Order: sequence, then structure tokens, then C-alpha cells
Amino acid sequence: MAIGRYVSDLDRGDVLGPVEYALSPFVVREYCHAVELHQDYFQGSVDQIAPPTMIHLEKLRLYRFACPAGTGPDARVHIEFDATFHEPVRVGERVRVVGRVSDRQAKRGRDYMQLDIELRAVSDQRLLMTYRDTVILAYRQKQAASTAEGSA
Repeated sequence: MAIGRYVSDLDRGDVLGPVEYALSPFVVREYCHAVELHQDYFQGSVDQIAPPTMIHLEKLRLYRFACPAGTGPDARVHIEFDATFHEPVRVGERVRVVGRVSDRQAKRGRDYMQLDIELRAVSDQRLLMTYRDTVILAYRQKQAASTAEGSA
């Protein structure tokens, strides 16, 4: 695991987590307000659930626990994601999130990293959500540095 390192230091095969917690109604409600999801089942009805896109927060949670030094000197550019909602994630449920860096490669002068995340129920290991996230690491800084070197 990349404890104590930057997110930009992660490499293929690194495992982030597991992190366990209980899903809070406040977090779900506030997230849904921010992304304008006003349906009752997101805003606090009896069977309040998390929306599929809330899996983005799981990525940030894993980064925070696995890489406490932060994002690092290099920025990430979010390229694409694919989130699959296998079962509703109910407020109050204890969940476990684990991430794995499944790919890291250089392509056309840019470093790409792919992170696969699974969110499961702690009680019976049911798969609740999966998430595949692709980012470019250090794009702006490396591009600016190479431009500066070329002009010197």
C-alpha cells in the first residue's frame, strides 16, 4: 500500500484500503443537494439510498487513507469513469471499500492510471457498487516543464 506517499506515486498493483464505515444520512443528503438529486429516496425518505455517482467520494476516501501526503506535486485530470450500481446502498449500512490500481502506463507523453473500486456490505460481502476511474497524472506540470526546457 502507498501509505505516506502521494496519489501520483501509486503504481499498478497497489491496493488502497480496505476502509469500513457506516453510510451517513447527512453525507448522502448533502451530496445529493450538491448534484441536484432531489428525489425522496436520496433526500431522507424511510429507505434513503446513495446515488451511484456517490462512488466518487469513495475514491477520495481511499486516497485520503492510503496517501495522506495528498495528491502530490502533480495534478490529476479526471478522464473517464464507469460506475455500476449492483444493489442499493442503504443509509446506515456498514460498507467496506477497496481500490486497486489495475493499470498505469505512459501514452503519448502522459501518465495514465486506472483505479478499480469495489464497495461491499460488511454484513454479508454483497457487491453494492463497482467503479473504474481513469486519470492522467501530472499532465499540466510535465507539459509546462517540457515546454520550458525546449525554449531554453
